[in-house]
Amino acid sequence: MTAVEPRPSIGIVLIGDEMLSGKRVDKHMPKVIELLKGRGLSLTWARFVSDDGDVLTSNLAQTMASEDIVFSFGGIGATPDDRTRQCAAAAAGVALETNAEGRALLEAKFGNHASDSRMKMVEWPVGATVIPNPINGVPGFSLDHHHFVPGFPNMAWPMVEWVLDTYYAQYQAEVEVEYLIEVLDTPESALVDLMQNVMDAHPDVRIACLPNADGRRVIEFGVRGLPLPASAAFDALVSALEAAEVPTGRRGSR
Repeated sequence: MTAVEPRPSIGIVLIGDEMLSGKRVDKHMPKVIELLKGRGLSLTWARFVSDDGDVLTSNLAQTMASEDIVFSFGGIGATPDDRTRQCAAAAAGVALETNAEGRALLEAKFGNHASDSRMKMVEWPVGATVIPNPINGVPGFSLDHHHFVPGFPNMAWPMVEWVLDTYYAQYQAEVEVEYLIEVLDTPESALVDLMQNVMDAHPDVRIACLPNADGRRVIEFGVRGLPLPASAAFDALVSALEAAEVPTGRRGSR
């Protein structure tokens, strides 16, 4: 079996005043989580950032200073309020240039209608490379470990998949599973030591508890990890709950 490299941290930057004002609800984060999960990867963090140029440049400078894989959604069009290309260049400390490959793609698509305004969509930071757009042919771009795609979900999501499978296949691994069990009529405070003991004995999995949101006195325990260690940790958790005579309810997995 081919060894899988240690999994990287992966983040997303969601750009747009419309999400921060509540005019639109983000759809990208749930889909990215789904795409990553299907490849044995997971999302580490997310940032919602306004269209303000200074704010966006500052945030991109911070994320570029890390080694995280980052997907940025939105703001790469040709209208004056699309500032992501310029802000990415400023954050990276490089100039903008018309990308030769991007220009060729737009000329092939638009022919004589490849106007200067359309060409602005391939004015990228120096060193950027093409992310193909299978929907309308207007590409996004990668700059090192940052990947910039449109805000439109039907375009952005296949572009994210292309990036994951083209550049990061070496990180993809066996898909994680999660086992669930409900604890009934028991305060969280009574479960702290039990939970800590199981976590200490199974450091390769993640164990979390989530109180029920509808007012019932129910706590959902989740054990997440690769199938074998997660199964072993879940069995240990169930055994500990039974030994402590803690009442339990539904069990499942996802």
